Amino acid sequence: MNDHPALTPGRVAVVTGAASGIGLAAASRFARMGLKVCLADLDGPALHEAAASVAAAAAGGKDDVRAVPTDVARLEDVQRLKQVAYDAFGEVAVLMNNAGIGNGAKPWKDHERWRRLIEVNLWGVINGVQTFTEAMLAQGTPCAIVNTGSKQGITTPPGDAAYNVSKAGVKVLTEQLAHELRNVAGSKVTAHLLIPGYTFTGMTARGPEKPAEAWTADQVVDLMIDSMGRGDFYILCPDNAVTREIDERRIQWAADDLIRNRPALSRWHPDHAEAFAAFMAGAAKR
Repeated sequence: MNDHPALTPGRVAVVTGAASGIGLAAASRFARMGLKVCLADLDGPALHEAAASVAAAAAGGKDDVRAVPTDVARLEDVQRLKQVAYDAFGEVAVLMNNAGIGNGAKPWKDHERWRRLIEVNLWGVINGVQTFTEAMLAQGTPCAIVNTGSKQGITTPPGDAAYNVSKAGVKVLTEQLAHELRNVAGSKVTAHLLIPGYTFTGMTARGPEKPAEAWTADQVVDLMIDSMGRGDFYILCPDNAVTREIDERRIQWAADDLIRNRPALSRWHPDHAEAFAAFMAGAAKR
């Protein structure tokens, strides 16, 4: 399988949320593929340690890596990130809007937590798209924008409305971005929605040991690279407990709530528990 044409040695990747988790795994993989990398995250030791580890894998060592302190919720920070990338390397081939936080809130609780989570998870992606896209189009070279979404933005399970809303927004934004890009004459920029499964990262970890059910961040990035090479828009990741078929059935059930006029989130409604179990059993039999 061929890699996405943006992922070629000597080109440049910008990754937000790059100090840990999927972002760090992606930055490290890009460096091993021969790309130059800008790592963006909140300022602190974690960012600079991550940059040092990525530099160890980069063809040009530390000369091919930049650590850029960035709060993606602040447009001026993201604009400065772009300036650093273009000043240092002259272009951007891959923009990975990956920064995110968890532990949101219920619909009528914790207004300030809602505000911060939306600012980072959704506005952070909006800021990245609005800051970088025109410059990437103007390059006239193959490029890719990858936005990290979540299954919670698709099936929207109860318990964390703020996070679900933020990731649902990322899904819609990325779909709209893909449509607009393919309708720009001469565009060589593609958009992709990364949808991780249960992944062992700092945001999800409940202890030092990876649960057996979880994927590693490296596994997510491996699938992301392969999917980009195939030209996939939706990069739907399984994990060690949930297969793609299970995901597809859950997504189908959620979509059918609207079509069949069922109660909201009927998957978790006691009146529909038996029907949902039977629907999922159908997946197990196939």
